[in-house]
Amino acid sequence: MVEWVALGTGPRPVPQPVATPLVWAGAVAGALTVVVLLDTVVGPGRSGLTLTALCLLAAALGVCARFTAAPGTTVLCWLFLNGFAVPPAGALTWTGSRDALWLGCLLTAAVAGTTAARLAHARAAYRRLRT
Repeated sequence: MVEWVALGTGPRPVPQPVATPLVWAGAVAGALTVVVLLDTVVGPGRSGLTLTALCLLAAALGVCARFTAAPGTTVLCWLFLNGFAVPPAGALTWTGSRDALWLGCLLTAAVAGTTAARLAHARAAYRRLRT
């Protein structure tokens, strides 16, 4: 005998975040792509535009990551920003206030993406339990 059941019944688990090394691999590949694309299309030396694009990348990666992946994502994006988007290309430098601001922006974006995803998942889980 065939028993019909609705596919949407029962509690659905909250999605698990992606493994941290996979998020970091995405940060390396994405940051390299962003920096090369912007240097090719817009031209080198546009650090503000590159920082904005890398912040968006960090936030997007944060959506599927754990909070523990945020510092590594930040540092990897900053390495590509500092190493290849700021003249002289290929040389890492440290300019105190500028680089601290960049690291802060990238970390804030990564944590904001993760926080937004966790809140959305928690809200969806709460709605499923209420009904």
